[in-house]
Formats: sequence, structure tokens, C-alpha cells
Amino acid sequence: MSTSGLEPARHVTLAHGIRARYRVQGSGAPVLLLHGIGCSLEDFDEQVALLSPRYRCWAVDLAGFGGSDPLPVPGSVPRLAAFVAAFCDAVGLREPLHVVGNSLGGAVALQFAADAPERVRSLVLADPAGFGRRVTAALRVITVPWLGPRLLAPRPGASRRTLRGVFHDAALVTADRVERADALSRRPHGVRVMHETARSLGTVLGVRSRWRRDLLRAAARHPVPTLVVWGGEDRVLPVEQLDAARTALPHARTHVFPGTGHMPQIERAEEFAALLAEFWPEPNPLGGRR
Repeated sequence: MSTSGLEPARHVTLAHGIRARYRVQGSGAPVLLLHGIGCSLEDFDEQVALLSPRYRCWAVDLAGFGGSDPLPVPGSVPRLAAFVAAFCDAVGLREPLHVVGNSLGGAVALQFAADAPERVRSLVLADPAGFGRRVTAALRVITVPWLGPRLLAPRPGASRRTLRGVFHDAALVTADRVERADALSRRPHGVRVMHETARSLGTVLGVRSRWRRDLLRAAARHPVPTLVVWGGEDRVLPVEQLDAARTALPHARTHVFPGTGHMPQIERAEEFAALLAEFWPEPNPLGGRR
């Protein structure tokens, strides 16, 4: 689908001096869109195009990714959630939000809701991190201190191989996406931020259990209406982790997109947007999963 009509990205300086890059478009109830590790707000371009006629969409580059400045300390899920809160303060987003997060962005969204449930109207978690130990070998190996930075250094073909592991449909590995991924990998702080963030999340053995346990306990104390969706052919975080999400978030509704990889918001853009629009008006989304 075409995303040519999107508003240009902007920048805002947060209270502690970090500049954040974001895109805002549309009118109506506010929707906050959070991308995954090593990515950028462009991962939600299709959703901004589809949702902005009915909602005011805010997509932001997490600290250290895309065009946002890095944090002065290594990124972690709690620190990135604090960055999201600071971003909302800086742009005047004070009413409760529909928050949508993919992958790492899903864990950050869940942390944001646990930290400030009064700021979150609902959660949509797309193939989120935080519900299991298993993760693709590519993300495990870059946590190795001496090896990770070498593997993350820009090199021909690396971005294309990474994207091929993200999408089930190889046709989505377009020249534009490869070029954008190459540009992200060449940022001066890109290798450091990616390595530090990956190490905060996991080891060569898989995703760390402590931050997952702490996050899910906090989320259980402050449940908000939640929809968890997964790509049935996700090679980054396997769809089997949806069972853990059902256990940890018994109030959540769930949906699996068959024949879909790690980014259903791109690979099943129209279906994803329709599912969100159907979920949000529900009078009682806490009423159980389907």
C-alpha cells in the first residue's frame, strides 16, 4: 500500500536534553506506536496511513534508534519506557492513549502501562518481547561482548539478510527497506546502542528471565484492555510464546495472523488496522480473550 501521503517526521527536545524524532498525523483519539530493536518509526508507516483518518497517530523513534538521540546509559525496557513517558510530556500527550508496540516496542509499551496505567487506554502488543526465552540466534549472538560489535558493523548484504528473517513474504524485502536498514546501521552510535540494548535484554542463551519476570508481575498489578497478536511464522520470537502471554495476561484478547512473520503491522497491514479499529471501540475489552 502507498504511504506517500505521510507527514514529515519532526523532532522535539525532552526535559533532559535528548532529542526525539517522531511523526504525528490524523485526528481523533491518540494512538502511540512503538517499534522494535534496531528499527525506527517507519515500521508503522502503513498503520499511520490506515489509521490516521480516524485516530491521531504518534510514532516515535525509541532512544538511540532511528533519528532519536541515545540515552546516556545503556538502554533497557524500564529506561525506554521512561523515555516514552518523557516524550509524551514533551509533546503534551496527557490524555489516555491507545499504545501499540511491536517486538521490543511491545515490552516497552507493557512497561509504560505498568508504570503509568492512568496514561494508557489500551494496549496492542504485536509479536512482543517479554513472554519467553527463545529468540532468533542473530539476536543472541550479538550479545557476546567481543563478538557482537564486530557482527553489527555495517557490511554488504547484512540488512537484506536481517529483513529476510523478519518477513515471511520475501517480496517485502524491498530496496527501500534495505536502504533504510543500511542507513540505520551506519549511525555513529548505532552499533553501540544495538549491542548494549541486546545485552540488557538477553544473553547468548536467550532472553533474560529477570526483566521478563519483573515486567509481567508489574503488568499483572495494573491490567489494562489488551490485545496480543502474533505472526504464525515469526522466526524472531516464536508464536508459541503467545501461550505464555495468555497465562500472564488472562484478560487479554489474542489473534494469530497465519503465514506472517515478525511484523504483522506491515505484512498484514489492512487486516491489522481493521483488527485494531474493531478492538478499540469494545465497551469492555477486559471481558476475555477470543
